[in-house]
Amino acid sequence: MTISRVQCFAFSGIEAVPVEVQVQISSGLPAFLVVGLPDKAVGEARERVRAALTAMGLALPPRRVLINLAPADLLKEGSHFDLPIALAVLAAMEVLPREEMAEFAALGELSLDGSLNPVAGVLPAAIGASARGLGLICPAAQGGEAAWAGQIQVLAPTDLLALINHFRGTQVLTPPEPAGFAETGRLPDLAEVRGMESARRALEIAAAGGHNILLVGPPGAGKSMLAARLPGLLPDLTPREALEVSMIHSVAGMLDGGRLVMRPPFREPHHTASQAALTGGGQRARPGEASLAHRGVLFLDELPEFPRQSLDSLRQPMESGRTTVARAAAHVTYPSRFLLIAAMNPCRCGHLGDAGRECGRAPRCGEDYQNRLSGPLLDRIDLTIAVQPTSAVELSRAPPGEASAVVAARVAAARRAQLARAGTEGPATNAEADPHGLELLAEARALAEQAAERLRLSPRGFTRTLRVARSIADLAGVAAIRRQDVAEALAFRHRMPGRKA
Repeated sequence: MTISRVQCFAFSGIEAVPVEVQVQISSGLPAFLVVGLPDKAVGEARERVRAALTAMGLALPPRRVLINLAPADLLKEGSHFDLPIALAVLAAMEVLPREEMAEFAALGELSLDGSLNPVAGVLPAAIGASARGLGLICPAAQGGEAAWAGQIQVLAPTDLLALINHFRGTQVLTPPEPAGFAETGRLPDLAEVRGMESARRALEIAAAGGHNILLVGPPGAGKSMLAARLPGLLPDLTPREALEVSMIHSVAGMLDGGRLVMRPPFREPHHTASQAALTGGGQRARPGEASLAHRGVLFLDELPEFPRQSLDSLRQPMESGRTTVARAAAHVTYPSRFLLIAAMNPCRCGHLGDAGRECGRAPRCGEDYQNRLSGPLLDRIDLTIAVQPTSAVELSRAPPGEASAVVAARVAAARRAQLARAGTEGPATNAEADPHGLELLAEARALAEQAAERLRLSPRGFTRTLRVARSIADLAGVAAIRRQDVAEALAFRHRMPGRKA
């Protein structure tokens, strides 16, 4: 009786959970069995492994081949178990050295000819292997992705035969280099926006503190145009943030060429997106748009057109910065700290308040349309801006506004002030700051308390107003929050036409 072992990983969110592939070849009727709670893709690995061995001129021994995926009570999903199963079988057949195989983790999908296809999750698997003192074997197309894990031995063969030749000493696989950074195309520039000074100011404050923002205005007023220019105001991700964002994209199978993501992501799902598409889920509990926008921007256009249940599912990640997908067998948690920018018309027809164009149901149509948004969701919006259309004269004659690079420099200075105040282990932005640690001048605190009583702000709304005021103060370069900072933050609390309260 022969037993061999090769390490692999299952994924719980972006965490790589160790799985040991054990192969036993024993006497008995010929069989090729996979046990250990495999899903259909893992069960089908038997035929892919058999075909790949046949392509190399090898055949399974006419004995009982049992493959156990331990721990047996953990669901194994995905085609990335093909390669470790094949390696464990080859080690049990004494084609590969068992001692050396025990020093590596492996993941990859096999083609019928023995070549290796890319799979999701190579980056977190490489980090998990490095933490356990193991090397990693992965497809050649993802060697550069695995190399980002640092001090780890990476083997990235094009096919199974090249890997066998490497371990038998007839071929040497060159260690891959890190794949580099993802390229970012030209971002839309804020200089192209004429007028709209209040909206531009709100974008700057949102970028400085990571605050959620809602743009309300008629069709064609420029809401989507403004939203597209927000990513250009944000600073590059820190190395820690870049690694975390890249791990999420790797698990989702979206890390292009294994290149690390250094710019904040920008996600803009259509309003027909389901709840699972927004917050994560599906058969394998994949990350949703909220997690793919981690440390970046999530843009929801036509906000009231999204299903209310889907929008309310965003309330947890907007507050806690993470999304938990609950299943009967497991709970999967993904990081989801995003900056939400949403856009909407004031009513269904879009022209509420324009006496010449609004429909006959005004203002009731505006109330009905805006009531699609729940109060708790709106309470998590820090800045609300009424975007009015720019006149043809202003579009034609107004000089260009400040360029994105100029505004981004002020945003970066404000972010540096936040980092100096909170430290590297503290909150990354003011949107996450502890309200008890915010320094206010006496007159600023008095105004905030009076306004909270008069406007009937919730405790959450009061806290978020102070955080916005902190960002305004950071943009001004002052240490303590002033009265005018609080006043400006209060002016941005949601006030939508046609909505009572």
